[in-house]
Amino acid sequence: MTTTDEKTDGKKPLTLNKSKKLELKKKVETGQVRQSFSHGRSKTVQVEVKRKRVYRPEESASEASSQAAEKERKEAAALQEQAAEIENDHNLTRAERDTRLRALEKAREDAERRAREQEEARKRAEEEEARRKAEEEEARQRAEQEEAASQEAEATADSGDQDAEESSAETAESAATESGSGEQAAAGEGAGEPAPAADEQPAARAKPAQRESEDSEARNKKRGAAKQPAPSRGKGEQRRRQGKLTITRALDEDEEEERQRSLAAVRRKREKEKERSREHLQQGSKIIRDVVIPEAITVQELANRMAERGGEVVKTLMKLGVMATINQTIDADTAELVVSEFGHNVQRVSDEDIEMGLQGTADTESALRPRPPVVTVMGHVDHGKTSLLDALRSTDIVAGEAGGITQHIGAYQIVVEGGSKITFIDTPGHAAFTEMRARGADVTDLVILVVAADDGIKDQTVEAINHAKAAGVPIVVAINKVDKPEADPQRVMTELLQYELVPEAMGGDIICVPVSAISREGIDDLVESLLLQAELLEFKANPDRNASGVVVEARLEQGRGSVATVLIQRGTLRVGDIFVTGSESGRVRALLNDRGDKVEQAGPSEPVEVLGLNGTPEAGDDFVVVEDDARAREVADFRAEKKRRSQLASATSGRGSLEQMMDRIKEGEARNMPLVIKSDVHGSLEAITSALNKLATDEVKVQILHAGVGGINESDVTLARASNAAVIAFNVRANAQARELARRDGVEIRYYSIIYNVIDDVKALLSGMLSPEQRETFLGYAEIRDVFNISRVGKVAGCMITEGQVKRGAKVRLLRDDVVIHDGTLKTLKRFKDEVKEVQQGYECGMAFENYNDIQVGDLIECYEIKEIARSL
Repeated sequence: MTTTDEKTDGKKPLTLNKSKKLELKKKVETGQVRQSFSHGRSKTVQVEVKRKRVYRPEESASEASSQAAEKERKEAAALQEQAAEIENDHNLTRAERDTRLRALEKAREDAERRAREQEEARKRAEEEEARRKAEEEEARQRAEQEEAASQEAEATADSGDQDAEESSAETAESAATESGSGEQAAAGEGAGEPAPAADEQPAARAKPAQRESEDSEARNKKRGAAKQPAPSRGKGEQRRRQGKLTITRALDEDEEEERQRSLAAVRRKREKEKERSREHLQQGSKIIRDVVIPEAITVQELANRMAERGGEVVKTLMKLGVMATINQTIDADTAELVVSEFGHNVQRVSDEDIEMGLQGTADTESALRPRPPVVTVMGHVDHGKTSLLDALRSTDIVAGEAGGITQHIGAYQIVVEGGSKITFIDTPGHAAFTEMRARGADVTDLVILVVAADDGIKDQTVEAINHAKAAGVPIVVAINKVDKPEADPQRVMTELLQYELVPEAMGGDIICVPVSAISREGIDDLVESLLLQAELLEFKANPDRNASGVVVEARLEQGRGSVATVLIQRGTLRVGDIFVTGSESGRVRALLNDRGDKVEQAGPSEPVEVLGLNGTPEAGDDFVVVEDDARAREVADFRAEKKRRSQLASATSGRGSLEQMMDRIKEGEARNMPLVIKSDVHGSLEAITSALNKLATDEVKVQILHAGVGGINESDVTLARASNAAVIAFNVRANAQARELARRDGVEIRYYSIIYNVIDDVKALLSGMLSPEQRETFLGYAEIRDVFNISRVGKVAGCMITEGQVKRGAKVRLLRDDVVIHDGTLKTLKRFKDEVKEVQQGYECGMAFENYNDIQVGDLIECYEIKEIARSL
């Protein structure tokens, strides 16, 4: 028996082995097993024992928490060392050093916070372990006390049985002595006495048998007390061995008191539980989803949108007779059948819906904030555009403090006195301006028209005016070179009247500012005029949203990849944003302002260089920030395919052809005819322009975008392309570059040598733009003789044609007492049970009206047609 000290110690008592020797137990990794064979043969083999990995959840929690905490502490120390290295790195700029140090400090704080959390989890696990062990120790002590009590009871029972056995032995011995003496007496008297009767013999034999049974009962009672079953095993007590003892079982029993599950068993149990929960979810509470199906979709993508397994989708396709793999593409109809089979809701969309919602929702008035104006400088060659831009740059107080401006991109922003900002687009004249507008990018808010005071309005000045008018952008005229002796600003303002530009000094709305880029005279007045115009027009944008803008220019640089100059129109662009521009997409890796400095974000009307594009976009492409990479790739792929199809279509038909213009006229999209006219002499040009303007009516008119003398150049083709116009050439031809550009962009150039042919063609086009005249033609009368109610049709009038004829689909009026009570369309016209096209006078027929059933016997039906007659000028 174990003592009280041994029980409270919590350890197993020291015992002897089978050989009754006191020694330390060795961890046996190998053993010998004797194999038996037939004919009495046997063999001893060496057996290696492989221990199982045991899953102990009570140990894994604390150990894992401790290891995780140690790992987080090491990571925090490593981050601290890395921060010290960055602090000593002199190759980094201050902004880069601060940014990296902030990132490392945040990561170090996160690592320390996680280490503290892991340490708290470890302490909680240790407290739980201590509490559990205390409960087990208490249960073990209680079981040992019960076992000691049962052993004492057994000892008392054994002593009582021994006394009873001794007394019974003495009784048996005395009985045997008496029996022997009785037998001897019987033997001595047997000669003179007769034998006992037959009925007395069994009773005499029953006495020794009864004594034998009593003796065996006592022995069995003693043996039963020895073999009495032990009390039930308590918690923590060693389990009794059952079955055959092997080396593996012996080692396992020596290693641990109670067999535990292996890691493989734990994993199998977890997998079974997950499988049962998954099946229960699918059977009991299936989630019905709204699945969006485009025109074509892969099987894998369809499975992902339904949240189903790809193999199940393939099986469903096989049931429908479609053999497709997981990566093949199926059409929308097949996908709709599959979705219906799985019980989900179907939402069909077209390819055009991919771009739906790309620009986001419209901004509310409360979210809009004032933004700087975007200004473009245009004008004739050598009139001082570049000098004026340099003079405007010098007004930037930020650049003045920094010691000058390093111009990197095609747009820049200046900050003037008072903190107001103005953004300038540095374009080589009106060609790039119109090129961006041709792609739908109306980025300019104001146009500065530079006119030399000593030279007046020239050809390119007129082109710039026409381009600005076509874009509908306000114009501010800068009369340059007023410091020259021959300068005449009044003459310039007078010449502007010829092009419908009325200066403010003459009662108009065009701001004219005399300036000198050399002496800087009037530069401040020009800036003030731009700010005043911007304040009147109230340019606003919402900075608190995803950024969207337009690409001003893009190029491919060695070492930096594709670089795009982007003008933000609304929202705020940040480093790391995912975007799509044109048919390209990417992630913003870096942002550079117009001075070459790295910035973290850019707001509305701010130009920045963007690095991180997958390809090079075109000038004028939109720039939109999206939510994820998948959305960006989807939109970019769709636009690339659309661009490829449009290029194939433009090779066969021009966008600016007169035939397509007629199509737009018929669809009601056009009421003005835009034209670009070039002639050989001024006289012919004036005659053509005057004749075409006289063709205008209240409904249609000719919009002459540009009229000039000389051959057709690239600027004319670009303007026509931007405005969907045609080019009319009178006794002039296009140069090689213009012809190639027109052929590439699909702009039609029509050549004429007779003025009347020009006028006749344009007159025919304008006549087609007129709304046709509608004339009513009487067909006949019909009298209602009877009214029938027919299910799923309604009321049908049985009529007799009294005059003329009645046609199916014609217009009808219902007359009651010579008063028109309904004017609509004839839906049904039948003779007996057959549908007919028309019924002549004197025949009966059945008629029904569209959405009208209030007919009575005696009503009169008037049938008529409306014909459209083309109008002409």
